[in-house]
Amino acid sequence: MQCFSFIKTMMTLFNFLIFLCGVALLAVGIWVSVDGSSFLKIFGPLSSSAMQFVNVGYFLIAAGAVLFALGFLGCYGAQTENKCALMMFFLILLIIFIAEVAAAVVALVYTTMAEHFLTLLVVPTIKKDYGSQKDFTQVWNTTMEGLKCCGFNNYTDFEGSPYFMKNHTFPPYCCLDDGNGTATEPCTKEKADDNVVQGCFSQLLYDIRTNAVTVGAVAAGIGGLELAAMIVSMYLYCNLKYLHGGCRGFVCPGRASTT
Repeated sequence: MQCFSFIKTMMTLFNFLIFLCGVALLAVGIWVSVDGSSFLKIFGPLSSSAMQFVNVGYFLIAAGAVLFALGFLGCYGAQTENKCALMMFFLILLIIFIAEVAAAVVALVYTTMAEHFLTLLVVPTIKKDYGSQKDFTQVWNTTMEGLKCCGFNNYTDFEGSPYFMKNHTFPPYCCLDDGNGTATEPCTKEKADDNVVQGCFSQLLYDIRTNAVTVGAVAAGIGGLELAAMIVSMYLYCNLKYLHGGCRGFVCPGRASTT
């Protein structure tokens, strides 16, 4: 009984922290969606390294909503000994875990396919918006400066873009000076051909592979926490008595409400 009470308390505290993290992510996601430029100014180049591949604001809002729901269900289910809330918590976490494993397998096995898909998605956007959309242009400039890269694949991604049509040159990040810094002179096609600055996607993959041990450790830690949370939720679910583990506050599947 003491073990059950201890696990129940830890489950409540743990999910309360998840709940708070969900609230924080929701707040940051809304902030990025409403005022992305100020977010970039505060957090610098590292905050923009993925912003050209996904809409970070919407991604954070979605992640925050999931954590918010998980934290609420886990905390409520453990504190009130509600079996339905615990089961919903377990199922949502199981779906997330399976999705993460599937995404990891796809990323490892189909990296080339993912690159091709992102190229079809990102490059046309660069040609359409770089130089005309202020926030989009700022995100790319910050990323190219921080990662020392040019475009998604290379400098040709900017051909036909509003920036290129206006200046008839490529972004300065696509040309390097003698000291391997950003060129101060106009970056023409000839200079870009001579410099061969790596694309940002390849550079990002290189950075991830360079830090593969850290990335793997973080992924393994997250997976371990998810497995532990699922095990604990099932332990609480299976050890609750029927009278104390009913569906108070929720309608259980397969149970008709009575009047």
